[in-house]
Amino acid sequence: MRSVTFKNRDIDMTGDLYLPQGFDERRTYAAIVCVHPGGGVKEQVAGLYARRLAEQGFVTLAYDSSYQGASGGTPRLLDAPMNRVDDVYSAVDHLTTLACVDQDRIGVLGICAGGGIAVKAASIDRRIKVVGTASAVDISAATRKGWDGKGTQADLLPVLEALARQRTAEAAGAEVAYAPYLPQLGDTAAPRDLREAAVYYLTPRGQHPNSQNKMLMNALGAWVGFDAFDLVETLLTQPLLVVAGSEAGSLWHSQELYAKAPGPKELFLIEGASHMDLYDGDGAVTAVNRLAPFFARNLAADTPAVAAE
Repeated sequence: MRSVTFKNRDIDMTGDLYLPQGFDERRTYAAIVCVHPGGGVKEQVAGLYARRLAEQGFVTLAYDSSYQGASGGTPRLLDAPMNRVDDVYSAVDHLTTLACVDQDRIGVLGICAGGGIAVKAASIDRRIKVVGTASAVDISAATRKGWDGKGTQADLLPVLEALARQRTAEAAGAEVAYAPYLPQLGDTAAPRDLREAAVYYLTPRGQHPNSQNKMLMNALGAWVGFDAFDLVETLLTQPLLVVAGSEAGSLWHSQELYAKAPGPKELFLIEGASHMDLYDGDGAVTAVNRLAPFFARNLAADTPAVAAE
């Protein structure tokens, strides 16, 4: 693994580049950008998938989103979805500069909210040839409809009123406010997926000091106005593999994505798995075992790899 830096406009991005075993600088490889969940960092599930896909012969890149983790950008802890889409474009930019990467064989994999971000980026950036998701979430739809997808506009209006009041207060000099991504450990009122997410992010299982379980509250307006899947029907023409747990509360996102995609496409359900089961352990192994041959098939070189100039 190599630490790398690259630019998203004026922001210094920090990533980890994973290389296949027996890596040969003289050859070119298919590459995959791995996009982390909301509030996550590259050292967690995105890095796990990146490492395991590199073991299957790909060059992979996991990175911290702009304004978060080890990447630059102010204000800190800003999580605006289109910024995250720009991050994917910039990660692809970086891969195209590497002599070891075949520019015509670049894919993207997104986990949780990173899945929605990856889909949006691939719908627009034609350099991305293949798309995979694991426990995909359209964070905008989850904000508008709730984690279970059953919320209404009436439920959302009080949130928007509170956001408006907070922005006005901050404009007058009040301290900025932060919102948590996850409930506290032991919050039995939270949906199962989010209770399990708290166990992953807030205990040694997946905890990392750069993943702080908070975001600027004033970014929530951008979440509400975003739509990760709105261009899918017409623009997401690349091969798509959607992997999800059959018992995930977030499954409705993967089902919606699969239904909208024009194809070629595949929905692979891991029986009995929850949303968070795909983050590590056997669930992640099963997901990678499905994703790796999918990427290999669809990023296969038309001709044997050649020595890089």
